[in-house]
Amino acid sequence: MLSLILLTKGSDYFVKSASAIAEKLGVSEFVIGLTLVAVGTSIPELASSITAALQQASGIVIGNVVGSNIVNIGFIVGLAAVISPMKTEIEMLRRDGYVMLFAALLFFAFALNGVLSILESIIFILIFIAYVFFLFEEAEKYEGKLHFKEFIIYFFKFEYIVSARQKFSCIRNGSTRDEDCPPREGFAKDILILIASCAAVIIGARYFVDKSIFFAELLGIPETIIGTTLVAVGTSLPELVVTATAAKQGFGSIALGNIIGSNIANVFLILGLTGLIYPIAVDQISLFFTTPVMILISVLLLVFISTGWEIKRWEGGVLMAFYSVFLLVLFSMD
Repeated sequence: MLSLILLTKGSDYFVKSASAIAEKLGVSEFVIGLTLVAVGTSIPELASSITAALQQASGIVIGNVVGSNIVNIGFIVGLAAVISPMKTEIEMLRRDGYVMLFAALLFFAFALNGVLSILESIIFILIFIAYVFFLFEEAEKYEGKLHFKEFIIYFFKFEYIVSARQKFSCIRNGSTRDEDCPPREGFAKDILILIASCAAVIIGARYFVDKSIFFAELLGIPETIIGTTLVAVGTSLPELVVTATAAKQGFGSIALGNIIGSNIANVFLILGLTGLIYPIAVDQISLFFTTPVMILISVLLLVFISTGWEIKRWEGGVLMAFYSVFLLVLFSMD
């Protein structure tokens, strides 16, 4: 009961504080969903992946990231759309959607030799850093044309290095008068609420999963099914609660931005950081089944985003059905 209270109330405050931060920064709720909310709700995946990497359990790392991305789209977006159809925008497709698909394809390309090396992990981290700065810093420069092509140009020109230096200069000097340094008044309270509510969601998710696994084992449910369902969905539980809450409150941009941003962070940030600890081996089932499924369901989401610029209830049902078929095939392979 306490874990459910932490999940529901924590997600309420998390969404509201994220929306307040977006307003004060002068950026869209979608961008906040792509960054602050996405990284916050990806913390369980990060923690479990780093723990697995320290134990050289590559299968858990890859399964956690790829499985979470499939859950995020198939189950969470599907459920949120069934609850309330989500309005979409062209940037969701031409910028962030393509970046999400690019992340999945790049991981597949890097995994073809059976291992994600330290160098490839560094590339992932650099791409994620560039992506975050691109979202926050380059709106005026590109006059609103923040598409995938512009992001790739931005990355290879290393322009995010300049943006990072400027941001650190603002922090070091404590200046808010410079027009390039946004004012920080009123942020402290919203940031504290965001951090506290994020912690509540994560703690609630952890205990909810632990208790679910306990009762599943008590009832004699096989470990494979527990790992594929409860554990996979468990690390994505913050995304599920935050996305469903945002969709129900009418913050569709935060809801969808959370999922797209989480999928981008899962590949570039989480695999990048864990790959720095130890090169990650990629097994056959990840390379030839789960990763292609991740790519396919990402493409399906992009198609639904562009159909009438809304993810409709029936499209949410299709995504959930896709996820169900994925589980059935995975069980039969096992």
